[in-house]
Amino acid sequence: MLYAKILSSIALLCAISFNSKAEINDALAPTSLPQDALTKPLHTVTIATNSLEESLLFYREGMGLSVTGPYDSDNKVISIQRKLWDIPEEINWELYLLNRNEVAQTIQVRLLVLDRPTPSIHRSWNALELGPFSLGFPNKDQEALDKKIRQLGFGSLNKLESYQVPRPDKSLYSIDETIFNAPDFVHGVGIHRGGLMRQLGPVSSANGLGGPAYSAQMVENSDEMLAFFIDVLGLELRSDRIWESAGSEGALNVPDGTVFRFSIVYAKGAKTGHLLFVHYQNVDAIDNGITPRLPNRGIGAWSFPVTDLDQVIKNAKTSKVQILQEPISYDSPALGNARVATLLAPNGFLIELFEPL
Repeated sequence: MLYAKILSSIALLCAISFNSKAEINDALAPTSLPQDALTKPLHTVTIATNSLEESLLFYREGMGLSVTGPYDSDNKVISIQRKLWDIPEEINWELYLLNRNEVAQTIQVRLLVLDRPTPSIHRSWNALELGPFSLGFPNKDQEALDKKIRQLGFGSLNKLESYQVPRPDKSLYSIDETIFNAPDFVHGVGIHRGGLMRQLGPVSSANGLGGPAYSAQMVENSDEMLAFFIDVLGLELRSDRIWESAGSEGALNVPDGTVFRFSIVYAKGAKTGHLLFVHYQNVDAIDNGITPRLPNRGIGAWSFPVTDLDQVIKNAKTSKVQILQEPISYDSPALGNARVATLLAPNGFLIELFEPL
């Protein structure tokens, strides 16, 4: 009995030691503390759609999210939401929430099913198009997820891509990734990190599925975008690299020789709920001329909890950021009872900030 306890203790110490070394050797591991965060990890991604059925097929049947709704809201709540999201009076919606209830720290999807067509932020799934791009779904078996999503009838930008990424010590680990064509020209990214690396977000022990764990945008003003998220919201830049893509053989399926800046932003102390920004360096991105936010269809807003909403608003005014709606208090199905405000990022994307009451 004593021998078994000794072996168990040794195994635990080895696991702690290994995990510590793995964290040190992970460029995305935090070096800051959660208690220092002004803005916390990405909480909710809002998607506007005209197709509830297709959305549920991808996010519920494919990615395994649970769905609640539609939520009843009184006229006062609807009026507040119109102000926060800048939605005209003639457009109405039903609101659904999609979550992975069995896994903590995943991003919530707020689905607005509009009662009439609005312009689509994207005209295709082409990865060169500017604007909000994707939701990322870490998982334990990308080959199995790839097969499942294709059996449901959804395509992808390319076949599953496996590639190597350097750790800080220059050793390599593998990533398996497929960028699926989700409804409303949104990209649902299935991704698995190999080489005993921590996944990019918590994964269910029951079915191996996780996420949403992050969201990405294609931008042409990365310096301004990063300054907004760092200087105004207080997030931190964890990784900022120049990559040459795998071109027509890669997950993005962009022209051969395409070079892009790839920037990863986290809340302080966070291990998930992060943001990715891709800025093409040697090819022209496609600007569809559609404002990349609600009520236009696709990913139309990111929502973040903050520890001091007044400080964020002060930062926004100092940086001359456009404030769409000053703080207003209400009880939201997605955010709870909170003070909520909305800003516009430098590319016109809607940022919703809330301070729980």
